[in-house]
Amino acid sequence: MSFKSEVNKIRRALMRGLTKDIGTNHTNPPAGSEGNADIKRILVSRPNHRLGNQLLLTPLVEELENTFPGCTIDLFVRGGLSHVLFKNYSSIGRVIKLPKRPLKQPGEYFAAWRAVKSGNYDLVINVAKGSSSGRMSVQKSKAKYKLYGDLPEEAIAQYADHMHMAKHPVYVLRTELAQLGFTTQKGDVPPMDLRLDAAELAHGKAELDKLVPAEKKTICIFTYATGAKCHKPEWWLPVYEKLQNSFPDYSIVEVLPAENVSQINFAAPSFYSSDVREISAFIHASSVFIGADSGIMHLASAGKTPTVGLFNITDTLRYEPYGNGSVAVNTTKTDADALINIVANILGEA
Repeated sequence: MSFKSEVNKIRRALMRGLTKDIGTNHTNPPAGSEGNADIKRILVSRPNHRLGNQLLLTPLVEELENTFPGCTIDLFVRGGLSHVLFKNYSSIGRVIKLPKRPLKQPGEYFAAWRAVKSGNYDLVINVAKGSSSGRMSVQKSKAKYKLYGDLPEEAIAQYADHMHMAKHPVYVLRTELAQLGFTTQKGDVPPMDLRLDAAELAHGKAELDKLVPAEKKTICIFTYATGAKCHKPEWWLPVYEKLQNSFPDYSIVEVLPAENVSQINFAAPSFYSSDVREISAFIHASSVFIGADSGIMHLASAGKTPTVGLFNITDTLRYEPYGNGSVAVNTTKTDADALINIVANILGEA
C-alpha cells in the first residue's frame, strides 16, 4: 500500500470515529396530519465518486419515486458522474457535487457544503451509514425528517440481505417511514437501473454488430478490476478457452478498461468507450456479462444484463449483482467447470 493510501485509510478511520455517533440521538417527529403526498423535496447523500457506488443509488431513487410520486430528489455526491448516470431520471433535481480533490478546489468544496446547508428539504437520507461526510451532511441540512442510515436491530433480523449496499438504504427508508406513519413500499428492492433509452440501446447493438456477426448471440467479459480483485491471466485464459469450447454458437467479446489491459492477451474482439452509458448499452446487447466486482460489473447490472459477478476478496453480501438472473460467484470456491455450468443456466443452455 502506498504512503498516500495509508494516510487516506487512517484519515477515514479517524473521521468515522469522530462522526459515528452523529444522529444516534436524533428523533424525527411523527408524520401527524402529513401524508406521502406532502413529501416534495428530498436530498440523498452519498458523497463518493466511484462508479459502482453511485450506480448503487438507483434502487433508492426508484423507491423514493414510488413512495413519494412527483417528488424532486437532489443528490449530494462527489465528482461528476451523477449527471450522466441519472440523465433519464426526471425526478432528479439538483446534483450537488463535492470535487474529487477538495484541497485543489476549495471553492467548489465549500460551495457544495453551503448548498447542502441552505437547501430546505422535507426528507434527507444518508445512504452509507459508515460515511462521515454523509452523516454530517444530514446533520447540517435543513429538513423535517432526517435519516442517518442506521437500521434498527429488529429490521436487521427482518431483512437477511440488509448488508447489501443498494438494499440497506431502502430498508432504512421503509423501516423509519413506517415508524413515522407514512405508507411504504413492499416486496423486493428495485434492481439497479441506468434507464437506458431506445436510442442508446440501438446504438449499443450497432456497436456490437461491428465486432461480431449480428445473428449470433454474444457473451461479454470484462477481465480487469482494481488491485487484488483482478483475476490474473492464469485464471482467465483457461476460463476463456472453456467458454469458447462450451458455447461454440456464441460470440465472445471483451470490454476493455481505460488502462487498456486484457487478462486474455486481447484474444477476443474488444470494445472500449469513455462513455459509461455507451458501455452499458453495448453490454446490454449481449446475452450475459461475466466480470469481477467493479464499477463495470455494476454498470452491466444497471443496464439490465444478466450478470455473473466474480468475487475473490470483496464481500458478496455487500456488492453482489442482483435481479435479471444475475449471480455472484466466489472464485476461491468455484472452479472453471462450475462457472461454465452457472453461465449455461443463465443462457438456458444447461
